[in-house]
Parts: sequence; structure tokens; C-alpha cells
Amino acid sequence: MDNSKQRYKELGDFLKTRRAKILPSQVGLPKGTPRRTPGLRREEVASLSGIGLTWYTWIEQGRPIQVSTQVLESLARNLMLDKQETIHLYTLAGQAPPTSFPSYNESVNPMLQHVLDSLEFSPSMIMDARWNVIAWNKAASKL
Repeated sequence: MDNSKQRYKELGDFLKTRRAKILPSQVGLPKGTPRRTPGLRREEVASLSGIGLTWYTWIEQGRPIQVSTQVLESLARNLMLDKQETIHLYTLAGQAPPTSFPSYNESVNPMLQHVLDSLEFSPSMIMDARWNVIAWNKAASKL
């Protein structure tokens, strides 16, 4: 197996292992139906990252596709990767790692989450300065 094929395979394996470590509740998703495997489903990661399910599946399958820095940034944020894991992700994808790492707040102030949850019939969400959705209520998840 040549070097690039091996790198794509390792990228897919890396994403699978990181996806398996995250519970739906950690990213604000409802528990839903029982899961055959631990962690997030592919469609959940794709949706949270703003990419298509087919595209994300191809990445995990190790297909030779180019992944943009925007997609890598979104995946790193949604898979809650630390600095070293983010650098590894970029390296496996054949991209230059970022020179600075933004500090993302992994959780929302409990008071703000309470306000969201109290808006039972109004789909609502909280976005950060970069327009990333960081919290939402039950009505928004159903929408």
C-alpha cells in the first residue's frame, strides 16, 4: 500500500475512534434509540460539522478525497479534539496544521441552557462569534 493510501486509511480510522468517544449528550443531542456501537453516529458528526453524510462517510472509508481546512476545523471542534489530536488530524488530511488554536468553550453557561430549555415550543440555539451552533433546545433538535 502506498503512502497516500495508508494516510487516508489512517485518517478514517482516526475519525472513527474519536467519534466513538463522544456521547450524544456531550454535544447536546438527545439520547434517542439504543446504539449498536458507542459514541456518535456518522450522520450526527456530519450534521454537526455541516458536511454531507456521503462526504463524511467517504472520509471515514479512507477514500482519496481532498478535505478543506474548514471541514477539518469543524471536525476538530465537533469531535472535541485537543491540540495534539487536531495537529494529527490536519497531518493525516495532508493539510498544514493551524498556527493558532482558538479556545472553544465546550459548554454553555447553565443559566443560558436553562433559558433555551424553557423555550419549549420555540426552536432556539446559541451561536458563538464564528456562527458555530454551540447549544440548542429540544424543539430545535426536532426541527
